[in-house]
Amino acid sequence: MKHRKGRNGFIAVCVLPAVILFIIFMIVPTINVFKMSLYKWGGFSNNKTFVGLNNCKILFEDPKFYRSFQNSVLLIVMVTIITMVFSLVFAAILSREKIKGQNFFRIIFYIPNILSVVVISAIFSAIYDPSQGLLNSILSIFRGAKADPILWLGNQKLVIYSLVIAMVWQAIGYYMVMYMASMSSVPESLYESANLEGAGRIHQFFNITLPLIWTNIRTTLTFFIISTINLSFLFVKAMTGGKPDGASEVFLSYMYGQAYTNSSYGYGMAIGVIVFLFSFGLAGLVNLATKREPLEF
Repeated sequence: MKHRKGRNGFIAVCVLPAVILFIIFMIVPTINVFKMSLYKWGGFSNNKTFVGLNNCKILFEDPKFYRSFQNSVLLIVMVTIITMVFSLVFAAILSREKIKGQNFFRIIFYIPNILSVVVISAIFSAIYDPSQGLLNSILSIFRGAKADPILWLGNQKLVIYSLVIAMVWQAIGYYMVMYMASMSSVPESLYESANLEGAGRIHQFFNITLPLIWTNIRTTLTFFIISTINLSFLFVKAMTGGKPDGASEVFLSYMYGQAYTNSSYGYGMAIGVIVFLFSFGLAGLVNLATKREPLEF
């Protein structure tokens, strides 16, 4: 009994600092966001007016918020699907196929993940530059030198897709390495048996590899969706600032602009509440939709 109490006490002492930090830096700020969403406040004065749910009422009538919400959902869907698909395919190729320079390709794919968002934004801003950018220079070979340059970050219809490419390039290497680690643990005997049965590489990928690493895919998918919401804000702030005319605005950048630029702190916190609920709701739906019985080998 004394041994058990001593063990529980030791565990409590080890866990307590992390719990305290979590409460101070996560729970308390989250509660404050919900609290401040009920006030009309500029953020720099002592004058706070309690307005209840009026900020949310204004929010649901704000077309700019709906546009930023649509942009966020579009980024989440496109970046997640493209990144997951390419990460899995590249991981399978580098794990199972004998390719010269495998370690070199692993390093090349992973390099974008160690670069900061600002550096990646600068790289792609240079690539997208309408006059001297690499992309327009290549396209001019086919379109002709006298053709009008494409404004990748200045065209309302293209700017979101330009951000998608930058975000996919940044994330693909990290998830590829994670999936390679999972694939390396799959017994080679399973693939040998499948080969004897006449199963091809694609059949093995969908019927052996994917089911056996599904737990890892499910975990990384939820994490990636949440991180995409945060990264979209960083890329927008660094590359476009929400321009042109709000075409690249996402709800976190719109929240930031309302709270810290437009001096509508209470309204910005109301947007934060919606983002918080949306993130948790989306994570819950993804977990529910991807739930499978774990396979063992």
